[in-house]
Amino acid sequence: MKKSLAAKVLLTAAVAAGTAMQAQAHRAWILPGATVLSGDDPYVTFDAAVSNTIFFPDHVALRIDGLQVRGPGGESLALENASRGRYRSTFDLQLKEEGTYKVSTASAGLRAFWRDADGKRHMWPGRGKTADDSEFDSAVPRDAKDLRVYRGSRRIETFVTAGAPSDDVFASTGVGLELVPVTHPNDLYAGESAQFKLLIDGEPAQDAEVVLVPGGSRYRDSQEEITVKSDGAGLFSVTWPAAGRYFMEAEYEDDKAAAPATRRRGQYAATFEVLPL
Repeated sequence: MKKSLAAKVLLTAAVAAGTAMQAQAHRAWILPGATVLSGDDPYVTFDAAVSNTIFFPDHVALRIDGLQVRGPGGESLALENASRGRYRSTFDLQLKEEGTYKVSTASAGLRAFWRDADGKRHMWPGRGKTADDSEFDSAVPRDAKDLRVYRGSRRIETFVTAGAPSDDVFASTGVGLELVPVTHPNDLYAGESAQFKLLIDGEPAQDAEVVLVPGGSRYRDSQEEITVKSDGAGLFSVTWPAAGRYFMEAEYEDDKAAAPATRRRGQYAATFEVLPL
């Protein structure tokens, strides 16, 4: 009986630990059906989701009402046939002009955590809500106990090219953690090295942590992650081990936030397609 009870306790703990690990492993991505296209006015279909497994929609669909599409000339384009299901969202994009397009969603703002006089934890904005920085002074008590204020940003992107690639969509906005490719993201080949640059609020993001995961992890025993760090100029390189789709995420944090924040955090995610030579 004691052994049976102990086994049940261990099993329960293992399940709980596994659930916690899955919760931490949720990754948001936008995946095009193809990244390099030719022909007259080609279409691309995209999937977008937040999942435990890379490129396998098993958690929740990514909201696409805030997605932005920039064309080769900087123009804003509309999604076509947009639909949000339980586990993934889908939409189409027509590439009417030659060049590179960027599909992205981004957010930035303040976030605060503190305790009240009774020790109860509070956060602003509330879970799932978007911060309005103008409301900070009225929403967050300045004399709150254990007050921590962060200025954070999050960006999710992917890129597709019709015909000859272009670079205009890579211009930095100067807000949050951004990727400025040195190697064009639609010119990636197995066995070759590619170089990218990370910026935080327009400046080089030094020592940013970068993780790349090849697709198909559902059918592997390991993630086969590639981990690198950006250098003093925000640069990092990766040599692609094989052709396929890759998910990239980067994180950055420092103490150079503008008041009233004391810490600055940036998150970035992108998907790439690596082609065979």
